[in-house]
Amino acid sequence: MIFNDYFYHYQTARELSIKYGYCERWIRQQIDDYQTTLVSPFPRAVTLVMDATFFGKRADKFGVLVAKDVVKSKIIAYQFIQTEKLDDYTKMVDHLQQVGFVINGITIDGKRGLFQAFPAIPVQMCHFHQQAIMTRYLTQRPKLPASIDLRRVAFYLNKVSEKRFMVLLDAWHNRYADFLNEKTLNQETRKWRYTHRRLRSAYRSIRANTPYLFVHKKCPKIVIPNTTNALDGGTFSPLKTLLRVHRGISKKLKTKLIVDYLENH
Repeated sequence: MIFNDYFYHYQTARELSIKYGYCERWIRQQIDDYQTTLVSPFPRAVTLVMDATFFGKRADKFGVLVAKDVVKSKIIAYQFIQTEKLDDYTKMVDHLQQVGFVINGITIDGKRGLFQAFPAIPVQMCHFHQQAIMTRYLTQRPKLPASIDLRRVAFYLNKVSEKRFMVLLDAWHNRYADFLNEKTLNQETRKWRYTHRRLRSAYRSIRANTPYLFVHKKCPKIVIPNTTNALDGGTFSPLKTLLRVHRGISKKLKTKLIVDYLENH
């Protein structure tokens, strides 16, 4: 109760000392000693959204990898990590399967290698992350006509079928193939390199990821979300807002709060 009052109801240690009739030192000790009750989720058929988020900076930076059942909107697994590695995802999925979960599908952010890591499970790439990749390469307000048109094609992901999307992407490539292949001579190295490298990277990204961008439509009997928003907006965003309110707490308390939030909210 004291832990909840302090972290979730934003009552200060002084307010809690008055409420419970104990000194502030005792209140802080209760908060420090609090342990979240861990509940093992019941094994079942699930569709997962998996993603990682990070907290802190530099030496204090750490993260948590989370798997969420999107049908029941419940966190079923999480693990603290230092860096986001392919092995973390595969071990978590393997563990869930070993304890009895049947995984019907997974939506991820597109981390390299993850699509091939689960050959027996339908894997959907998050549309928001793909569009973010395009924006990173092309900027939010590209000036080149080819970049403007490719960014426009990318934002049709949610609106058309895979077949129609490929028609749009092929049409773009046919129109700008010569422009895409233009090269410039580096005067220092005397070597030729592609002039529009960021545009080429954007095109290669969406072309390579297309088979994983429409999985949610290929499996109509399974509810596979086309974004990881169930975690990004539904879990990570409010969790980080909560931590910002309590900025300055120790890493130990921060970790305890994250565990409590993932277990109970």
